[in-house]
Amino acid sequence: MTTSRIPGFYNLTLDQRLATLADASHLSQGELIPFTSPLAPDIASHMVENVIGTYSLPLGIALNFTVNRRDVLIPMVIEEPSVVAGASFMAKLARAGGGFTATSTEPLMIGQLQVLGLEDLSKAAEQVLANKAELLAYVDAAESSLKSRGGGARDLEVRLIEESPIGKFLVIHLIYDVRDAMGANAVNTACERLAPKIESITGGRAHLRILSNLTDRRMAKATCVIPVKELAFVGQIGNLSYTGEEVRNGIIAAYAFAAADPYRAATHNKGIMNGVDPVVIATGNDWRAIEAGAHAYAARSGKYASLSTWSKDENGNLLGELEMPLAVGIVGGATKVHPAAQAAIKLMNVKSAGELAEIIVSVGLAQNMAALRALATEGIQRGHMSLHARQVAIAAGASGELIERVASQIAAEGIVRIDRAKEILKTMESGK
Repeated sequence: MTTSRIPGFYNLTLDQRLATLADASHLSQGELIPFTSPLAPDIASHMVENVIGTYSLPLGIALNFTVNRRDVLIPMVIEEPSVVAGASFMAKLARAGGGFTATSTEPLMIGQLQVLGLEDLSKAAEQVLANKAELLAYVDAAESSLKSRGGGARDLEVRLIEESPIGKFLVIHLIYDVRDAMGANAVNTACERLAPKIESITGGRAHLRILSNLTDRRMAKATCVIPVKELAFVGQIGNLSYTGEEVRNGIIAAYAFAAADPYRAATHNKGIMNGVDPVVIATGNDWRAIEAGAHAYAARSGKYASLSTWSKDENGNLLGELEMPLAVGIVGGATKVHPAAQAAIKLMNVKSAGELAEIIVSVGLAQNMAALRALATEGIQRGHMSLHARQVAIAAGASGELIERVASQIAAEGIVRIDRAKEILKTMESGK
């Protein structure tokens, strides 16, 4: 049975971590091999053009997560220190309140057709809507693997663009159910098929025919309740400490800043994406599309604001909520080609794209809380720089056991710089 609680995981060697991960999950050590093996060049050469090699990033495991009453071990691909640790610690706090509760909507994507050369937009819109049933049936008449799995065209909507740099035009939205796929190729193909019919009905010219990455019909939402007693904080600086109430109020105040100010909201939401993107990447999904949709959704009111909300309940507990577009898939694309992406899906034991989105949005909420908690207490740099110190030590030339020794000293001094690391390394090496 999978458990996401693995105390002391951080202190294990790489080999011990893999063995422990196999024991804690439903996978064998052999099934975890793709996490430690580089992507084969012959596979890479079929994924993108002009391949000359591959590029690796660290893959860590976020622990302690309970999502919808199920323990999940979560692979995260990221180069930034403190993210995996921060998300894991917040997931541990969330367990005391039942973990994360997450939901997702139907996997509906939007395909857009831009129709130019129309004199009367309203008349053209009426013509399209009058023929909606025929148009949807025509799209679904084409054979596709999505159709066989229950997907396909669901609706047509029409928008009138009265003003633009080129004047007025019509926009038609094809609402398309993509099931467990991310769905870009299916939606684009459906739009291409629909275009001649739209031209015939309206008399206009179908110009762009492509999906939208503002996937606000395909949403994921996560909530958590953190008992206020779990939030008490003792820092690493002197005798700095905070009560649970102080930390809770600090997190809410930090959220309020992001809710009111777009300059703060940009960094606040980046912290959310620090949790979201690594899981999207680990599963072979399109993180650029997820980023684009998230930030567009954050500005849906006309003002860029926080994607998450934080408040307190009647018992004084901290309440967190994150809702955002999340178009991810578990079939097709890199997810089915990249061995490590396949292993990531297996490790999380997800059976649908919706379930994957629910896990991802929960990690985003956890990482958001980790950043806000740090900001509301001892500051973001203390914990972040202590982890960054290892990278600095390596950059200064440290190897083996000297990495931890140099990192520990520069972190303790608060001088996390390569020049200081080199000085310490030289002293340590001369003292051998």
